[in-house]
Amino acid sequence: MLTIPSSHGSSFCDGLTRRDFLRIGGLSLGGASLPQITRAEALSSKAKGGGAHKAVIMIFLPGGPPHQDMFDLKMDAPSEIRGEFKPIGTNVAGIQISEQLPQLAKMMDRCTIIRSMADCDNRHDAFQCMTGRPFLNQPPGGWPSFGSTVSKIQGCLEPAVPASIGLAPKMGHMPWANSGGPGFLGAAQEPFQPNKGGAAQDMTLNGITLERLSDRRALLTSFDQFRRDVDASGTMGGLDTFNQQAFNVLTSSKLLEALDISREDPRIAALYGKGDSKNRDDGGPKLMEHFLAARRLVEAGARCVTVAFSRWDHHSKNYEALRQDLPLLDQGITALLTDLRERGLEQDVSVVVWGEFGRTPTINAAGGRDHWPRVSCALLAGGGMRHGQVIGSTDRLGGEAASRPVKFGEVFATLYHNLGIDTSLATLSDLSGRPQYLVEPGCNPLPELI
Repeated sequence: MLTIPSSHGSSFCDGLTRRDFLRIGGLSLGGASLPQITRAEALSSKAKGGGAHKAVIMIFLPGGPPHQDMFDLKMDAPSEIRGEFKPIGTNVAGIQISEQLPQLAKMMDRCTIIRSMADCDNRHDAFQCMTGRPFLNQPPGGWPSFGSTVSKIQGCLEPAVPASIGLAPKMGHMPWANSGGPGFLGAAQEPFQPNKGGAAQDMTLNGITLERLSDRRALLTSFDQFRRDVDASGTMGGLDTFNQQAFNVLTSSKLLEALDISREDPRIAALYGKGDSKNRDDGGPKLMEHFLAARRLVEAGARCVTVAFSRWDHHSKNYEALRQDLPLLDQGITALLTDLRERGLEQDVSVVVWGEFGRTPTINAAGGRDHWPRVSCALLAGGGMRHGQVIGSTDRLGGEAASRPVKFGEVFATLYHNLGIDTSLATLSDLSGRPQYLVEPGCNPLPELI
């Protein structure tokens, strides 16, 4: 947590230590200084943009969730494939989902299920869910994540709130805690990660009060004037603006107040409930509070917020684990969608829920399902999209896409579209200076949704 005491006996962040997972810690910014970050954001041609504030919340399910036990139950398959759960009807005729997701079933008219995600990498990390790209054959510097790309193109809506924020907690298998790297866009576009780097420690700026911080700001301006005077090219002429933006982040309470869910209306907080802060094996904790924090952050001005929830790599005791986690996921998603609607944000905030791949059709001898990259699932909601539908299908065993195979890049193109970014036109230069499109060739917004 960042603490800046005042000589008047008050602080900007009083009470934030109540929840360790929300402490800002060392203000991890990928090794970049705040002026670097704000400088890069200012290069965007749409730094401020116009109209309504559009945003995306990505909910990553680390380990690969079992599509056959969630959104694509196969009751006509043999017992070693169909599993223990039964399907239930939803409020959309003809759409059934798992009995472990009863609250979501009541609002399926506001959601879309994709049953045929068909280009999954066979990799145990968040990379493809964060970038929309396969891991192999990357350009120099690597593919940037969705949040980093949006940060580069659209910049910050609010000076004190980073455009991209990653809430992934520490996990035993850290590739699952990847909130999306900046790739060839550089460290200045690294998502802001409040849970990374000394989150358990209270950060105080060496006892500096706001009054002394103002003095240091004046000193910094004087010192940097020397560099400005000798820079004949004028490239440093806007440095005061960048430092002003960095100063806004450090001294504004807006970001920290958004992260402090103890400020939330108790009625709303109760909708989300409480999870378990303990890590499960090599995975992450079940932090229901992160669903709430994501809503608070997009409402405060963030354009992209990523959440990593629990652990879904169940090679054994699959149903024992799912009976614990699916009801929590059900509560977290439905609370988020309810909250967004009540606040008038549902049309502007797109929500996507998915994992890195699916699970094997056959249940193994240990009662689990193994890795299965040939098909997976996703859930989309909000964003002004046409919902109450299922896109794609799998075969009788749930092992192959039988119709309408969907690529990650198509979902990403849809999300970019929802933010007002045209993926057929927008490009970003990689480290070699070569322009790169935001999604793979042939990946367009899903026509079923827009």
